[in-house]
Amino acid sequence: MSDHLHLNLFTMASVEHVSPGSWRYPGDRSADYADREYWTEVARTAERGGFDAVFFADVRGIYDVYGDDRETAVERAVQTPANDPQLVVPAMAEVTDDIGFAVTRSTTYNHPYQLAREFSTLDHLTDGRVAINVVTSYLESAAANLGLDERMDKETRYDRADEFLDVCYQLWEESWEDDAVEADRETGRYSDPEKVHAIDHEGEHFSVPGPHGCEPSPQRTPVVYQAGSSDYGRSFAARNAEAVFASQPTEEGVVEYMTDVKSRAADAGRDPESLRFFIGVVPIVGETRELAEAKYAEYKRHVDVEATLALLSGFLDMDLSELDPDQKVEHIETDAIQGTMNAFTKAQPDREWTVREVAEFCGLGTTSPKLVGTPEQVADELQHWHEEVGVHGFNVKEVVRPDSLVDFVDLVVPELRERGLVPPTDAEPPGETLRERLLGEGQSRLRADHPARQ
Repeated sequence: MSDHLHLNLFTMASVEHVSPGSWRYPGDRSADYADREYWTEVARTAERGGFDAVFFADVRGIYDVYGDDRETAVERAVQTPANDPQLVVPAMAEVTDDIGFAVTRSTTYNHPYQLAREFSTLDHLTDGRVAINVVTSYLESAAANLGLDERMDKETRYDRADEFLDVCYQLWEESWEDDAVEADRETGRYSDPEKVHAIDHEGEHFSVPGPHGCEPSPQRTPVVYQAGSSDYGRSFAARNAEAVFASQPTEEGVVEYMTDVKSRAADAGRDPESLRFFIGVVPIVGETRELAEAKYAEYKRHVDVEATLALLSGFLDMDLSELDPDQKVEHIETDAIQGTMNAFTKAQPDREWTVREVAEFCGLGTTSPKLVGTPEQVADELQHWHEEVGVHGFNVKEVVRPDSLVDFVDLVVPELRERGLVPPTDAEPPGETLRERLLGEGQSRLRADHPARQ
C-alpha cells in the first residue's frame, strides 16, 4: 500500500473503556473523564501525533448481564458512569485545527430528524471534522430505560438502521441545494424557498416530511464509521460505511473480513477500494524491550477480572458468571456484539478458549492485539499490518490514560514519521475536512457511488 496509515484514538467519555481496572493504576487520569480540560489536552496530544480522529465509543444502558444484576458494573466502573461524548466535541475542536471527531450514536434509540440536525450542527461548528459511528445498541437495560418492553432482535434493529440512515441521507444530501442560501441583505431573502425541499419520507419505522432544518454543512453527511460483524452487520457496513472497524484478532480473520465486506460493497455498486479498514491495537511501548515487558506485566497486574467478565457478558449476551472458569466458550449467534463471539470461535477455529483465558486476554483492550516492545518494534508491527495485511489504519486503544496516548505520540509516532508512514509535522493536510484526510484532497463530500448519492 502506498498511502500513509491512518490513526484514531479509540476512547470513551467514561471512567473505563476496554481495559477494566486500569483506572487504579498510579497516575491514571480516567476519573477525570468529566473534566473538559482533560479532553482538550487529549485532543491536542492526538493532533500533535498526526491522528486523523478521536473516536468515541458509547453505550446505552448498564452492563447488567453478569450475575443478572448491575452490581459489578457499577462497583467496578464497567463503562459506567459515562457522559455523552457528543457534548465534548466543540471544546476539543476549539483547541485544534485539523483532527476529526467520530461519535458513536445508536439508530435504535434516536430519531433521524433530530440526529441529522445535531450532526449538521457539529459539522458546521468543527468546519467539517465530524464522523458518526453507527451502531444499533445491544443491551436489554437500554431498551428498558428507553421505553421498550424488550430489546429489538438483530434483524429488526438493522432494518430500522437502514431506514434511519436513508432518512438522514435525504435530509443531509437532498433537502437543501448547494446555492439555496443567498443571505441577500438588499432583498431580505436569506434562503430561496424553491431550493429547499421536503423529503416526504413514509416508511415502516419513520414518517419524516422534512425539509431539513439546517443548511448544508462542509461535509453535508458526516463521515460514516461502522463495525458490523454479523451477517446483517457486514452487509450494513458494505452499503454505508466509509471507515470500517475490523475487530477480528488474527490476520486471517481480518483478511477474510475485509475481503467479504469489499465483495458486498461491490455488489452494492460501490468501489470496494474506497473503504478504509481499521483494526484495534493496544500499544505498550518502552525505550527498551525489557521496560516494555515490565510495563505490560504491571498493566496486567491491575486488570480487574470480575469487571472484564461483566463487560464481556454484555458483549456476548451471556452471563459468564454461570460458567465454570475452565469451560470452553462455544459459538452462538448473539443479538449483542457478534464480533466478540466470533473472535474466540470462528476467527480461530483451531483453538478452544476457556472462560478464564478469554477474561485474561480481554483485560487489556478486549480482542485487539497487544503490541509490546520498543518504538521500532511497535512500528514494525503496524507497518506489517498496513503493508502486508492491507489495513488502512488503527484504532489505538488506551490502557492507562492519558499515558498510553502520550507514549504512542512521543515514542512510536516519530518512528512512523521517519519511515514515511505518518506525514511530517509540517505537512499540510489534504483538505479541511475529515473525509479529505481519509479519502484525499477535494473529497469533502460522499463519493458519487455511495448509496446516499444515487
